[in-house]
Amino acid sequence: MRNPDWNLIRTFLTVAECGSLLAAASRLRLTQPAIGRHINQLEADLELSLFVRGRSGMKLTEAGLSLAEDATAMRGEFDRLLLKAAGRGDRVSGTVRITASRVVSIYILPPILARLKAAEPEIEVELVPDNAVANLLARDADIAVRMVRPTQNDLIAQKIADIPMGTFAHRSYLETRGTPQTIDDLSEHLVIGYDREDRMLAAMHQMGLDADRSFFAFRTDDEVAAWELVKAGAGIGFAQLHIGTRTADIVRILPDLAIPTLPLWLAAHQELNTSRRIRRAMDFLAGELRKLPLST
Repeated sequence: MRNPDWNLIRTFLTVAECGSLLAAASRLRLTQPAIGRHINQLEADLELSLFVRGRSGMKLTEAGLSLAEDATAMRGEFDRLLLKAAGRGDRVSGTVRITASRVVSIYILPPILARLKAAEPEIEVELVPDNAVANLLARDADIAVRMVRPTQNDLIAQKIADIPMGTFAHRSYLETRGTPQTIDDLSEHLVIGYDREDRMLAAMHQMGLDADRSFFAFRTDDEVAAWELVKAGAGIGFAQLHIGTRTADIVRILPDLAIPTLPLWLAAHQELNTSRRIRRAMDFLAGELRKLPLST
């Protein structure tokens, strides 16, 4: 048995995850014959049969299943080594332009970006608060924090989390108007909702509440303005759980209400593969966003 090349092990893991040579070739940006040669070489080096080839794709053998777990652990250690090496290598410099919704830009990103700047003082950050989906392919931004899954093929994207939502009101509002105990009680209260957007009404219908636009005493499509109305004691509103629970004098109500979650995605142009500053900023954002207390 010969010691295999790491690139062969990486190919082995990718084929195991993708289930076919063609899909693995697409992910690794190699040709299908090259992927096949890698697998054949690795099997020869290890003197083991790792896959059963069939019309339905590549299925791991018992030996392949056993090795895949250890190989995954090896890849994790290798990725950590690369990240540590990048942090100790030449300093990263240049501008990184980040776009996110106004809510994320105002209530979530500022402390994260402050820590990014402290860790990488030569990175210049441009923050673009915008609810519109930025065109990363046209380079309107380098990195986007999105609440929808990116669909362009030339983007690199990763899902960070599903963000839980909650129902909130200011303490002064509840002292004056009382606290609703059921979703039906909301009809007796001042509720803050969207103006032209229909996502909130759709969610309410999904939760079993028959409501139309007139259900909302205050209407705005600006989520920051809506949250400020809640903070001012104007009425009951909805917000990301980790924002609402950390705001002074704001009380969470109807905790058992099954509000649909919001997906949180990070996306960047493919230049992420060649730009150290964008890669560093992307990895930093991903790590920090994953630390958000999403379950409290």
